[in-house]
Amino acid sequence: MRPKRSALIATHVILATATFLFLAPILYALIKSTQTLGASTSTSLAIGDQFFSNAFAAMDRFNLGRMMANTVFVTAMVTLGKTVLSLGAATAFVYFRFRLQGVAFALVLFTLMMPTEALIRALYDLVGGFGMLNSYEGLILPFMASATGTFLFRQHFLRIPRDLVEASQVDGVGPFRFLGTFLVPLSWNIIGASAVIDVVYMWNMYLWPRWAVTDPDVMMVQVGLVRLLSEQQVNHYGIIMAGAVITMIPPLIIFMLLQERFTRGFALSGDK
Repeated sequence: MRPKRSALIATHVILATATFLFLAPILYALIKSTQTLGASTSTSLAIGDQFFSNAFAAMDRFNLGRMMANTVFVTAMVTLGKTVLSLGAATAFVYFRFRLQGVAFALVLFTLMMPTEALIRALYDLVGGFGMLNSYEGLILPFMASATGTFLFRQHFLRIPRDLVEASQVDGVGPFRFLGTFLVPLSWNIIGASAVIDVVYMWNMYLWPRWAVTDPDVMMVQVGLVRLLSEQQVNHYGIIMAGAVITMIPPLIIFMLLQERFTRGFALSGDK
C-alpha cells in the first residue's frame, strides 16, 4: 500500500526541519568565520571575505596548527593500537579456550560502563607515577585498549564458519597466520567502522588532554580551541569560528572515506 501524498509531504518537512536544525550551528560557524572582528561580535549573518586571514591567525598566531598535528598523530596511534589489540583480544575470546574466559569477557564489557570522566583522577595519578604527563605517551597509552572494538570483532568472528577454522588447522596454519591471512581480510568493514568510532572519539577528547598536558607543544586541538577564547583580550569570534571549522575537517574526511565500510560494518547482514 502506497503512503498518502500528505504523509510523504509531512515526512519530508520533518526531515528537512531536522536537517536544518542539525546544520544550523555549522552554518553559523561558517558565516562567522568569514567576518571581521566587528561583524563577528554582532548579530550580522552577512558572509564576509576574512576566512583565510582568520584561519591563518588561528593556525599560526595561536599555535592551532601544531595542536592539530599533535591530535592527528595521537589519534592515528590510538586508532592503530586499538585496532590491533581489539583484533588480538577478539581472536583469543573466540578461537582459544582458557579458564574464566566468560568472566574475562564480562570484565571487558564492564569497562564500557565506566566513562573516562569517572576515572580521570586515578588515571592522572597512574600516568603521573610513570612520568608520562606532558608527553605523547601519556595521551596515547591509556586509550590503546578498546572494549567496543573487542566486542565488535568478537561478534563478527563468531559469524565466520567453523569450517574455515578447521580447514586452516588441518593445513597447519598458526594463530598469527590465521589472523593475518583469513580474519583481517574478512574484517575490513568492521575495521573501518571501529576506526571511525576511534577517530571521532579521540579527536573530540578534551578532559584528559586538559588534565594531562600543560606544554603547548604537546596540547591537542580541543584544548587549543578553548585557549582561543581565553588568550584574546577581545574575543575575535571570526578567528574562533575559523579554528572550529578547520578542526572539523579531518574527522569529516575520515568519515567520508570510510562511510561505506562504516555502514557495512554495522549492517545486520555483514560480510561472510
